[in-house]
Amino acid sequence: MCRTRVIGIGNLLLGDEGVGVHVARYLQERLELPDDVEVVDGGTGGFALLDLMQSAERVILVDATQDGQPLGTVRRIRPRYAHDFPPSLAAHDIGLKDLLDAFYLLGRIPEIVLFAISIDAIQEMQTELSVGLEALIPGICAGIRAECTG
Repeated sequence: MCRTRVIGIGNLLLGDEGVGVHVARYLQERLELPDDVEVVDGGTGGFALLDLMQSAERVILVDATQDGQPLGTVRRIRPRYAHDFPPSLAAHDIGLKDLLDAFYLLGRIPEIVLFAISIDAIQEMQTELSVGLEALIPGICAGIRAECTG
């Protein structure tokens, strides 16, 4: 069983909405993490992630949110139910909320931490992050790394 699994979620075709996947890739490519940490590109999420989440002792989810906060604001949340997730207009939002509810119904419940990263708007058909958000990725990843080592 994996001790900690970091899952970056987002749609890379929608600009800043894909920030979770960009974070996962940065963590995989540029930062050294403890041996008991696995980083996964979770794509647009959904029930396909259920097995990945259940086979870890701790799950760290990284996802974008449109919560009215300044671009790049990072909130660390310990969601317990679907209503604990911050607002998002992303297509996968309902899938993640349903996934969490299913998770608790199945009874195998690892520790779950959500890093919600505020974005301004979803850009259609753009694979790059906005300049402002791209510049914040190293700091966001350092915070997630600290979570993994702490």
